[in-house]
Amino acid sequence: MIQEIAPHQYDNTYRPQKPEAEDYVLYYDGRAVLVTEGEIAFPKVAEICKASETAGEKLIYLFTIDEKVYYLLNHKTTDKMEVVDDVNTSVSVERLQVAGYVWKAVEYFRSAKPKYQAFAAITGWQLQRWYDTRRFCGYCGTRMKADGKERMLKCPKCGLMEFPKICPAVIIGVTHGDRILMSKYTGRSYKNYALLAGFNEIGESIEETVSREVMEEVGLKVKNIRYYKSQPWSFSDTLLMGFFCDLDGEEEINLDREELAMAEWFDREKMPVEREDLSLTNDMMMAFKEGRV
Repeated sequence: MIQEIAPHQYDNTYRPQKPEAEDYVLYYDGRAVLVTEGEIAFPKVAEICKASETAGEKLIYLFTIDEKVYYLLNHKTTDKMEVVDDVNTSVSVERLQVAGYVWKAVEYFRSAKPKYQAFAAITGWQLQRWYDTRRFCGYCGTRMKADGKERMLKCPKCGLMEFPKICPAVIIGVTHGDRILMSKYTGRSYKNYALLAGFNEIGESIEETVSREVMEEVGLKVKNIRYYKSQPWSFSDTLLMGFFCDLDGEEEINLDREELAMAEWFDREKMPVEREDLSLTNDMMMAFKEGRV
């Protein structure tokens, strides 16, 4: 899975420090990040500062991998700011141009190598979106300030605290003997087979989420819900939790066509899936196909 980057070591401890010339900069503009063609590498602090005299002052500490430090730079903050009614607002600016680097959409990192750099890029993008959407206090509208001890934004006026956005969700392998339920999403760019999935709702346990999502999407009851493993999925700010469960009762599918384009039962040996090294969904499907669960 994308977060499995051993022997490399990811450390998300928040320890803001002065950037060094050779540290990496993850520079984002919307869904794009500045990166080399071919094998992934990111601009260094020295290269970014050469392209913009003020960029070095706007770098945000992210994390380390193998003690190599990564910083965040948001395209919206790379030039001057103007003040309108005492609120700082970004002026429309041109992207920084750094020799040897190109812009790639975040989907590129589903398959780009090396894997630990792909993980860095998509994890940084999750944090970039959080910083970008939490610039002002949701209660009083005051500009938020970064905390010096932990990764948290705090309102200097009313004290509201904001922590990085993480949404709990489930991936569900519904099994019936040597068969498993596989589906395809409606209206999404991802067209391959997947398992049922859904977000946890307020006041509901994760196990209740499993039962509810199965009933809502395919009209089936399940039993013997058992945890498999989890995965951070920064593409959608999600913490995914994988579960297998057994069909409880009739196997006839009542499809929610707003969510799913199709769903059907597949025999273990006939599952239309091959191994990849990205998602919990694939890991679960291959575990069932290979008889490991």
